[in-house]
Amino acid sequence: MVLPGALRAGLGLVAGVAALVVGVLGGMYAGHGGPGRVDAWVQPAVGAGPAPRHFALVLDFLGEPLGSVLLVGAVVAGCLLLWGPRAAVFVVACVGVAVGVATVLKYVVGRTIHGAGNLSYPSGHTAFLTALAFALALIVTGRLGLGGTAGTVLVLASALVAGAAMGWAQVALGAHYPTDVVGGWCTALAVVPATAWLVDRTAGRDAGSRPAARR
Repeated sequence: MVLPGALRAGLGLVAGVAALVVGVLGGMYAGHGGPGRVDAWVQPAVGAGPAPRHFALVLDFLGEPLGSVLLVGAVVAGCLLLWGPRAAVFVVACVGVAVGVATVLKYVVGRTIHGAGNLSYPSGHTAFLTALAFALALIVTGRLGLGGTAGTVLVLASALVAGAAMGWAQVALGAHYPTDVVGGWCTALAVVPATAWLVDRTAGRDAGSRPAARR
C-alpha cells in the first residue's frame, strides 16, 4: 500500500482543497498575458543574485526533459533497490500524471508570459518536483509506519520544501508568475493522493484476482 490508511482522509481533504485552488486560479487568470496583483507584489521580492541564480538554474534544469529523466531515473533505481517495483511504478505514475495534468491545464487556461507562445499556468516544473518529493515521502511514511499526524506532516513538509524551492527558481528566473507556481504546487497536491489511491486499488484488484495456491 502506497497510501497509508491513516493518511487517507487527511490527504483526501488536502487534494480536494488543492484542486479547488487550481480551478479558482485558473479561472482568474484564464487568457491573461501579464501578472496579477499578487504576482506584482511578490515578484520584486524574489531576487536572484549571481550565486542564487546559479542555484536557480540547477533547479530549473531538474525540471527540464533531460534533467527530469536523470532525476527520476536515479529515484526509480533507488526505489527498486530499497522497496521494489511497486514503489518505482508509483513514483513514475505520480510524476507522469502531475506533469500531464499541468500540461493539459496550460492549454485550457491559456495564460502566457513573455509572449503568446509561452503558456505559463500552472508551472509544470513545480508540479514535477513537488509530485516527486510527495510520492517519495508517502513511500517512506508507509515503510516507517508513521501515524496520521506524523505522516501527514512529513509528506506535506516534503511537498512544501520541494515546491517552494522550484517555485522560487521559476519566479527568480522569470519563467513563471508566483501564482503559476502556486497552481503547479496545488496540481501535485491534488494528483498524488488520487494516483496513490488508484495504484493501491489496482494492485488490490490484481491480488484478489489471482488464484489461490493449492495446498
